[in-house]
Amino acid sequence: MDVLDFLIDPLRSGIDRRALLELALAGGFCGALGFWVLTERLTYSAESLSHGLLPGLVLTALAGAPLLLGAAGGALVAAALIAVAARDPRIGPDTGTAAAVTGLVGLGALLALAPESPQRLEELLFGDPLGVTDGDLAAAATLLVLGGAALVALHRPFSAVAFDATGAAAAGLRPAVVRLVLLVLLAAAVAVAVQGLGALLVLAVLIGPPLAVRNHARNPARAMVGGAVVAVLAGVVGIEVSFHAHSATGASVALALCAAAALGSAFRRSPGAARRDAWPRSQRRGPPLPGR
Repeated sequence: MDVLDFLIDPLRSGIDRRALLELALAGGFCGALGFWVLTERLTYSAESLSHGLLPGLVLTALAGAPLLLGAAGGALVAAALIAVAARDPRIGPDTGTAAAVTGLVGLGALLALAPESPQRLEELLFGDPLGVTDGDLAAAATLLVLGGAALVALHRPFSAVAFDATGAAAAGLRPAVVRLVLLVLLAAAVAVAVQGLGALLVLAVLIGPPLAVRNHARNPARAMVGGAVVAVLAGVVGIEVSFHAHSATGASVALALCAAAALGSAFRRSPGAARRDAWPRSQRRGPPLPGR
């Protein structure tokens, strides 16, 4: 078999083409957004949201409604519960968040394992890119267009707050509002990306791409573009592996994302990317540069 035929075989299937389109649309935005998720140390929040929306997914599956509705509603409820639990000073934000998320995951599991529940727990947990609908593709395209426009429009405020929150506040920005907008984008990304990767694997598309490129990009803008490209390529690799190895598509894509993160992190920074003053403070390592 010709190598080219081997590579394009999955794309001859309409189902695989739709799956790749879904992964490219949602992954492109999540890969770019992931840079700010890492910068603002929101990885735990992203994981909490993705796991906490499981009850909403199960309820919509029981009702026969689009999973996107359950993902959006579940994300809102999870975010509210996490915020309430994290405000209790007696237990601390991390413990409160863990308790809220554990309860939500347990509730989702109970609902999913009820006798009247459809046999979709595996899909809800690990995703099913091959089963995307026209509505899922429309939601992913909307996320990419509107979310991408938001990232472009808010690039300067995000950068200002990440580099120097105190200075940004003195310049008239409100760091708390900027971070709230980032959380809203994160919730939207999780709600849409969960269609392809499921509640347990969606974190991979938010964290894997920025980890893969952070050692090699010269500035945040290039890191976001690089993250989007890595996410799309990982989707292609995952589809190829799934098709030829007959493995689960969502899990194959997640493994490709993790492999990209490992490979990118294994190599040293390029000379241009080593300038720590070009990155937000939370992304720098080592002592402050002279004169800063």
